Amino acid sequence: MALDQDRAEGDHKKLWSHLKMPFWQSTVSSPSPATSSAAPASSFQQNQSAHLDHQLSDHHSASAVAAMAKSLLPSRRRLRLDPPNKLFFPYEPGKQVRSAIEIKNVSKTHVAFKFQTTAPKSCYMRPPGSVLAPGENIIATVFKFVEPPESDDKPANLKSIVKFKILSLKVHGQMDYVPELFDELRDQVTVEKILRVVFLDPEQSTHLIEKLKRQLAEAEAALESQKKPPEEPGAGPVKEGLVIDEWKERRERYLAQQHVEGVDSV
Repeated sequence: MALDQDRAEGDHKKLWSHLKMPFWQSTVSSPSPATSSAAPASSFQQNQSAHLDHQLSDHHSASAVAAMAKSLLPSRRRLRLDPPNKLFFPYEPGKQVRSAIEIKNVSKTHVAFKFQTTAPKSCYMRPPGSVLAPGENIIATVFKFVEPPESDDKPANLKSIVKFKILSLKVHGQMDYVPELFDELRDQVTVEKILRVVFLDPEQSTHLIEKLKRQLAEAEAALESQKKPPEEPGAGPVKEGLVIDEWKERRERYLAQQHVEGVDSV
């Protein structure tokens, strides 16, 4: 009985000691109000920063994709060429032959164009460049010396490594053609086309040969019209009969005037 009573008293003392412990010394501590309010604010700032970084990353990615797509897309053409990508020459070894190409400005502004070739010693262009108004066209003539072949190759099998390049440049209004513009405004120059040389058999009458002859004739006619001085308005060929009639009329007026003066003197 004494042991049971001592054990009961000991359990009662342990329970009383636990009840007298202060509340802030408990094992489970609750966060302070300042700490609990600072934690959400810090989390919000981190989320905002991560969101901004994500937006900037997306913007830079979109800009890079747009720049890459723009570089891959072909630039808008200012000129329309006929033939579009070749220069046809009659195959005559040891002679200077001619080709023709029509160039038309299909843009809404004035455009300057310029020829370039990989063989400037054996080729030249007429004109080498010009300025075209919107909708204006011109037929340029290209001259080339054909080297004799080392073997008896046929024109169909003969290949030429000579190439021509046509450059375009947007200009403001009508102006004289100045080749130095293409060097000064190099960043604004567009490569319109790179033309390769194709030889034709002049003895065969094909639509390409006939078209080439027609373009060459039009180019020569345009050149001749530029050489002729402009005729004055109202001026024309003087006929001999008109000169004689005018002289007779003046003579008759002079004689009549002399007769009147003689009568007055009498």
